[in-house]
Amino acid sequence: MGTLPSLESFNLWAALPGISVAVWACILLVIDLFIPKTRKETTAWLAAGGLVFAFVANLLVYNAEVDSFLGMFRADQFTAFFNIVILITAFVSILLSIDYLKRAGIERGEYYVLMLFSSAGMMFMAGANNLIVVFIALELLSIPLYVLAAFRSPEPRSEEAGIKYFILGAFASAFFVYGAALLYGATGTTNLHEVFEQVGRVIGGETTGMFLTLLGSGLVLVGLGFKVAVVPFHMWTPDVYEGAPTPVTTFMSVGAKAGGFAALLRILAIALPMLVLQDGQTNAAWQNVVVLVTTATLILGNFVAIAQTNIKRMLAYSSIAHAGYISMAVAAAGTAGIGNEAIQAALIYIIAYMFTNLGAFAVAMAIEKDDGSGTNLENFVGLGKSRPLLALMMTVFMLSLAGVPPTAGFLGKLFIFQTTLHAGLEWLAIIGVITSVVSAFYYLRIIVNMYLRDGEGDPAAGATERVNWAVYVAFAGTLLVGILPILVTTLTERVTLVANIVP
Repeated sequence: MGTLPSLESFNLWAALPGISVAVWACILLVIDLFIPKTRKETTAWLAAGGLVFAFVANLLVYNAEVDSFLGMFRADQFTAFFNIVILITAFVSILLSIDYLKRAGIERGEYYVLMLFSSAGMMFMAGANNLIVVFIALELLSIPLYVLAAFRSPEPRSEEAGIKYFILGAFASAFFVYGAALLYGATGTTNLHEVFEQVGRVIGGETTGMFLTLLGSGLVLVGLGFKVAVVPFHMWTPDVYEGAPTPVTTFMSVGAKAGGFAALLRILAIALPMLVLQDGQTNAAWQNVVVLVTTATLILGNFVAIAQTNIKRMLAYSSIAHAGYISMAVAAAGTAGIGNEAIQAALIYIIAYMFTNLGAFAVAMAIEKDDGSGTNLENFVGLGKSRPLLALMMTVFMLSLAGVPPTAGFLGKLFIFQTTLHAGLEWLAIIGVITSVVSAFYYLRIIVNMYLRDGEGDPAAGATERVNWAVYVAFAGTLLVGILPILVTTLTERVTLVANIVP
């Protein structure tokens, strides 16, 4: 008989940040039963406290480079970096939610529990070292978001957002699990490092194994492509972003994207960096596919955003476009010897995008009415007169999304374009630059509305004290990352040195 693994062999300490969030969500679900309906703000602060504890725990294991759960979870600086992004996103989203739920009349404690469960899923996606863990974490990430998207029920738009997200998310999960099954059939393992070791054998072996590996890899790309909203798997994004409660939209626009790209980078760069069509090739077989998807994402996301008149739909297509910029780094990672640099660029872009997008959605929420209306671009007319500080910060967020120095967005795009050129993908870098110029049109339109068009200006009744603090945090992060890039580059250099995943 085989021996049962000991508790020490699971090394739970290494996965403490993610475990603490999941366990605290379970405990908070029970505690919330005893909190009166009129005091659900207590649940929010308890949830925020759990995130702070997880943040401290993440700092304690930041320099770890060990496996957990018998090799199914990897605790390293790559995981810890994404944990920072996810925990900050969740904390800011809770700040944005407290007053919003009161205004909308949907204040319920399970909202914060669902947000914690989804955050735990994102964190486990970042550290997943096994395709099975990726799938479980993907479901833990997604299922709470389906409910949160429909949280304004019985409002039709929110219900529509929830059902659309659920249906297309289920398809994405099915694609991923089928792809993982095919990879297991071809390699005999679901462990990412062991898949890498078997890929070389598959390439020089029978045709069936090679076919299963390529098909499985393609289906995995499709499944995660839905989650990060790249073209042509973006269809759910505009309707879900518009219909979901704005704090939920804020949370998923950054957190879900970070979790999806973390898993995508781990799978492609650890398990499949040397998946080539024949011996002697140096670039991964999936690189051309990612390049085509990235090109379509950049073009569609930026050009369709021009036609939008609703700020949430405009930021939805903007989010699609920014998924394209991150995908440029993913494509670059397919070039041998560029993997570390590409991952560094992706991480820098993600943290820049985090601060900027959190701030943009927070300002949009500030001018939103209690019934969910007031999110048209026309509502920004005259905001520079009625709320000058809020308008100033929104201006910085828009400039950062467009990639104008000295903001965080400029730094992110600088590294993305640089690594794309080093990978030999010059024409993809050119497309990225051109579409960045196009994006400036719809970002600057917000600034024009706020300052150059006559109007009394929206009173921004949603700009409560907690919302203002969230905006201040995002504003400070957007400027600090842009002005003092060493704050981020030092962290990312260490991440890529530890996660030396390109052979």
